[in-house]
Amino acid sequence: MKKPSLRLFVFSALLLTTATQAAPAPWHWWVSKADGARICMQTPPGEGWAYSRGPYRDARCTLPARR
Repeated sequence: MKKPSLRLFVFSALLLTTATQAAPAPWHWWVSKADGARICMQTPPGEGWAYSRGPYRDARCTLPARR
């Protein structure tokens, strides 16, 4: 039986360390170009919306994200 190579061990260690650094996507305020309505979303809602402000940590856009 072959012993695992050093390359495989290093690759596995790097893969695990990057996975532990993952974080949820931030939330942002978006404003409708048609009627000024505001929504809080993680991704752009479409062409009819303009970026307002952010980032936030919660779905209500009340807790500012740490930068």
